[in-house]
Amino acid sequence: FPSHDTQYRTLNRSVYDRWVVVVLVVVVVESSGGKEFKMIPAGTHLARCYRIIDIGTQQSEYMGQMKFLRKVMLGWEIHGEDDSGAPLVTDDGNPLAIFKNYTLSWGENANLRKDLQGWRGTPWTDAEANRFDLKNVLGAWCMLNVIHVSKGGKTYANVGGITPVPSVIKKNGLPEGKNELQVFRLADPDWELFEKVRSIVTGK
Repeated sequence: FPSHDTQYRTLNRSVYDRWVVVVLVVVVVESSGGKEFKMIPAGTHLARCYRIIDIGTQQSEYMGQMKFLRKVMLGWEIHGEDDSGAPLVTDDGNPLAIFKNYTLSWGENANLRKDLQGWRGTPWTDAEANRFDLKNVLGAWCMLNVIHVSKGGKTYANVGGITPVPSVIKKNGLPEGKNELQVFRLADPDWELFEKVRSIVTGK
């Protein structure tokens, strides 16, 4: 991923046209098109980060001001069971997945920094945060606090927080990861991976 002090340029039109559908992913649960949607239960779940997507520079409005901010999306596969003991998997037997978009910022109040510090279990110094390579979380395990949020008559499963995996779970052994580890960079785009992400978003 780009260094923190990189000055980002607007995407060229051909890249933007192919990428715009992926920007529709804000915080969603991955499911196959035409099949029953399965909501991740609210609560704390064992999860593995398997996808990092560079969304690029996006326009957003805050307190009446328009800003252009670099965005990145993290994706996790969930390992666990619901209250009835049924595994949290899709109809195909794959783990349910959840995603969260972040502004690519390492400032003290940035959500990305707050979540990664929670994952780490200790706060960073500014120097440590600025040296951190986001690819380090790929394949890493954590505990995700999933919350349900209602908006516009619909309920969404969102990532509310991240904490380290307790030692007792580590001692008992972590499960085997299911999904291939994936990174998409706009600077060096893997369009095969892009097609996979687009099929998830559009259901086609």
